[in-house]
This record gives sequence, structure tokens and C-alpha cells, in this order.
Amino acid sequence: MLACCGNRRWARRLADHRPYPTVDALLAATDEASYDLSLADLAGALAHETPAEPHHGVPLAARTALRAAHAAYESSFGHAFVISLDHHRPEERLNHVLTRIRERLAHDPDEERAVAAEELRRLAHSRVARLVGRSGSHPEGRAAGRQPEPPAPRVSQESNDYGRPDSPSVAV
Repeated sequence: MLACCGNRRWARRLADHRPYPTVDALLAATDEASYDLSLADLAGALAHETPAEPHHGVPLAARTALRAAHAAYESSFGHAFVISLDHHRPEERLNHVLTRIRERLAHDPDEERAVAAEELRRLAHSRVARLVGRSGSHPEGRAAGRQPEPPAPRVSQESNDYGRPDSPSVAV
């Protein structure tokens, strides 16, 4: 569970309430545990997140811009930028990430903490869903080079880990 959200209290809470009668009950518990994170828990969980490397097919200028934007965000807020890319086609993702980083850099720390907490909740939900084999990603949302997965019930898949092999998103 720590791979889904880098907070021990969050992971312990989910483990302590096992077994879950359904996957939906587990996912609901995942969301509830995320909503209950203290400021310290949130800071610790966000500290475990890392920005993904841009996809090798992205032009050098775009990769440089993305790295610079991630660095500016981390410098301002002290943690990696977390965002959902599920509802964006692969060709839209880079622009969406860059736009959202720029917008969120204008947030004050309290406002951004709330946004990041919601994105982290979505990310944890998505990771737990993938962990239990429940995937609702669109075909264009799979990581490059992965084999198609059989259709499954739709669940929210939010991620900032678009370069990891288990990510529901294509790296930008």
C-alpha cells in the first residue's frame, strides 16, 4: 500500500480494515483515508512523489520546458507536481501539464496544498485500483509499449507517474 501513497498511517488504516467486501468498498476506503491525512501526513506522502521523465519522443525544447516547470514547482512548494492525465489524449498531455504547472505556481501555499491533496487522493485511488487489477484506462492512456489489458469496469485513474511502467498514462 505504501507504493500507492507514501504515508504509513494511510497504508496502515487500509490494511487494518481488511477484508473489504468489494473492490468498490476498498476504493471508497482509499478515498476516505486520503481525506483524513493530516498536514504532516500529506507533506510526507507528497515527498515520496517524483516527477516523471519526459517521454523520449518529446522534442528537446519541450522536455527542457517540462523539466524547468517541474523544478520551479518543486522549488516553490517543496514536492513533486501531481496531476491527473486520464481525461486527456496523449497529444494533449504535455500542454496540459505545462499549463497546469504554470497556473498552480500562482497559488498560495494553502491553496496549492488543497489542490495537491486532491490530486494525491486521485493518484492513490488509481494506484490501488491498478493494484487490485481494476483498470478503466483508455487504450491511449496506457504506458508506451504495454500490452492491451482486458476491459474492466471504469474507475478514476489519476496520475502524475506517467513515465512508470504501471502508469495509466503515456509519458510526455
